[in-house]
Amino acid sequence: MTIGTPVSTPFTAASTALEVVAGIDLTGRRAVVTGGGSGIGVETARALAAAGAEVTLAVRQPEQGARAAADITGTTGSDRVTVAPLDLADPASIAAFVATWDGPLHLLLNNAGIMASPEMRTPQGWEMQFATNHLGHFALATGLRPALAAAQGARVVSVSSAAHLRSPVVFEDIHFQRRDYEPWAAYGQSKTANVLFAVAASRRWADDGILVNALHPGGIRTNLQRYVTEEELTRLRAQSGPAAPAWKTPEQGAATSVLVATSPLLDGVGGRYFEDCQQAGPNQPGTRTGVAGYALDPEAAERLWRVSEQTLAD
Repeated sequence: MTIGTPVSTPFTAASTALEVVAGIDLTGRRAVVTGGGSGIGVETARALAAAGAEVTLAVRQPEQGARAAADITGTTGSDRVTVAPLDLADPASIAAFVATWDGPLHLLLNNAGIMASPEMRTPQGWEMQFATNHLGHFALATGLRPALAAAQGARVVSVSSAAHLRSPVVFEDIHFQRRDYEPWAAYGQSKTANVLFAVAASRRWADDGILVNALHPGGIRTNLQRYVTEEELTRLRAQSGPAAPAWKTPEQGAATSVLVATSPLLDGVGGRYFEDCQQAGPNQPGTRTGVAGYALDPEAAERLWRVSEQTLAD
C-alpha cells in the first residue's frame, strides 16, 4: 500500500469551514451536499455558499432542508441555495434525483449517513447502514458521473470516519445474514466502504478529471448520534483514554470536507484519506487516528465496486 506524497495544509483540527474556504472563489460552481439540512452538512453547505457556489441540499426531509437553506441564505446573503428530496436508502429516490439534475456538477459531497443504528433493512434486504452510507452514495455518484465529467475538474468528497478502523468490508457477509448484527461493526464496515469508493473512483474516473477523496470529520455532537446513548458515548471515549480527541463544533467538523472539496492544495490529488485538515498517515496499532491499510487496498476497492454494481443491478 502506498499513500503517495502526503498533502499538508496550514489548517488544523480547530479550523472552521469558513476559515478553510476564505479567499477561494466558487462563483459559477455547482455543489450537491447530501444531508445538508443539519449537522456538519449545513455548515459545509454554508461555507460553499459563502464562497459563491450554487448549492443544492439533497435531504430526506425537505422541510428541514428548507429551514437550513433559509438559514444559509440569511447568514451568507446567497440566493443560490436550493433543496431537493433524496432518500439514500431508496434506489428510486436516487434515480429521480439523478434524472432531474441538469448540467455540470462541480462538487459532490457525500455527507449524509446513519450511525450505529439498531438492525434495520431496506425492502431489498440490505443492511441499512451499508445501504445508506455506501450503496446510496455509490448509486448517486455513479449516476451523476456524466454531470461530474462535464464540469471538467469535479471533486467528490466521501465523508468516512475513524470508525472505519473498527471493520474492513466483510465481503463474505456484508449484510449480516449469517453473523450476529453489531451496530458499530456495521457502521465501521460502511465507513471503510466510503474510503474504498474514493480509491476506486479516483482510478476509474481519472480520464474524466474527477478527483475523489475520503475524510474523517472528527467527533461532533449532531443528530448522527441519535441511536447512541450518552452512556455509550462516554464508554467509547473512555476506551480512548487520554488520547480521546476533543469534541469539535459543527463548523470545525465541516472544515475537512470543505478543504477536500475546494483547496487548491489538493489539485490533482485523489484516492486519499484526510483528518483534521491534513492527509492522514497509516494507522498505528492501539490508536484511533490514521487510515487502515485495508481501506486503501486497491484490490478490495475494485471488489467493492463490482459487488456494489451487482447489488444495485439485482
